[in-house]
Amino acid sequence: MSSTNYTPPVSNLLTYGAVFKYDFKNSTHYLEKFGFTAEQIPELIRMIGDDELHDADAESLEVWGPIHAWRSLAELRAETAIQPLVSLIHTLDDHDWFIDELPQVLAQIGPDAIPALRDYLANPDYNTSARASAVNSLEVMATQHPEVRDECVSILTERLAYFDPESQILNGFIVFSLVELKAVEAASAIEAAFAGDRINKDWCDNWDTIQVGLGLKEAKKKLKDPAGIAALFEKHPEKHSQTQVASGFGSPKTHPKAGNKQKKKRK
Repeated sequence: MSSTNYTPPVSNLLTYGAVFKYDFKNSTHYLEKFGFTAEQIPELIRMIGDDELHDADAESLEVWGPIHAWRSLAELRAETAIQPLVSLIHTLDDHDWFIDELPQVLAQIGPDAIPALRDYLANPDYNTSARASAVNSLEVMATQHPEVRDECVSILTERLAYFDPESQILNGFIVFSLVELKAVEAASAIEAAFAGDRINKDWCDNWDTIQVGLGLKEAKKKLKDPAGIAALFEKHPEKHSQTQVASGFGSPKTHPKAGNKQKKKRK
């Protein structure tokens, strides 16, 4: 197994065991526990893409190694890990832990991840699910780094003008993120996308509801969710959710999805 291909302290991640809720914003748990420095970054990058570990037995300790590795890279603010992480999106798009945590990992590494996410989002060779991960990552980046919010909003807004076979549903994800960011500056672009039939109405309802979500108009009684548009996506469970994190590491309770998803596969 891959354990023979890693050296301490990185190899210690292969016996560390099941993961717990984790605070990406504040934790230095892995640096403190394992003493990681920039010297270990190449080996940690290799671990996050190790197919042998991703396909390891669901009951093994090794199967959790890549998750510990990308969390360690986040704590190290490892900018050299940005492209390897982004390049895994379409190969690990059925890996719940990766899809849930990637936006937080990239946000902790920092805004240098924005160009890679912009390019990934613009690539029509990737499917909607994969490109939606880039959308979610840009949303989280904008939230956690207010100084680059306008840049992230601009990237998302510009994509609404494009039309390709995947764009109607993808644009629904983009509009959802823009509303979450209260991006009123994107209102005209969103309205134009609705008018140009570039948004799947089954996913994103209608322009009136979006205006309510942006705070541009009062809700009408007929609207199902006067407080916003989040409920519009409840009927679409495949919308990527953001991981809820606890303060600190090592909570006595495991991640809420861990119990029924040992192989880390999306249902």
